[in-house]
Amino acid sequence: MVLFWAPLQGLEDFLKSIFFRWISTVYVEVIRGTPILAQVLFIYYGLTAVNIGALTSAIIAITLNAGAYIAEIVRGAVHSIDKGQHEAGRAIGLTEKQTMRYIVWPQAFKRMIPPLGNQFIISLKDTSLFSVIAVGEVLYMAKQYYNSTFEIFETLIMVCIFYLIITIPTSIILRNVERKLDV
Repeated sequence: MVLFWAPLQGLEDFLKSIFFRWISTVYVEVIRGTPILAQVLFIYYGLTAVNIGALTSAIIAITLNAGAYIAEIVRGAVHSIDKGQHEAGRAIGLTEKQTMRYIVWPQAFKRMIPPLGNQFIISLKDTSLFSVIAVGEVLYMAKQYYNSTFEIFETLIMVCIFYLIITIPTSIILRNVERKLDV
């Protein structure tokens, strides 16, 4: 059992290290501090040596961007739990990990739901920016259509309706989840 635990203990120490925290902070601040449009253009055009396709570049950009915002949502939710909750868990004999698992995370998860839902909708709408690298998403297809028909206004109205058809049910589902979990 000791042989199994020893490598995990080393990994745990690494995750707590200053280096990991520094890298995480730089990642979150750089991604949150730059527009997603610049990020996708950097990935698509800037990493030409890797030869990444348009769709792959778009997926990487949206993943990195959403990941940084989700990291901040999770961090903020965990830090929003009163320190007394940590102390109470320790007072009843729970370890730090048990306190996080049974006391802090359930409360923090409830607080994460509204901002995570908002982030999902924002990320969904941000995909429209990928038309700049010719990813065949809704706005790109609409642009191709109105370039050939010159029906710009009608086409953009349809694009907006399409996004509303996706985002309104998502918002309703999220509100129902929040209500059920009493957020």
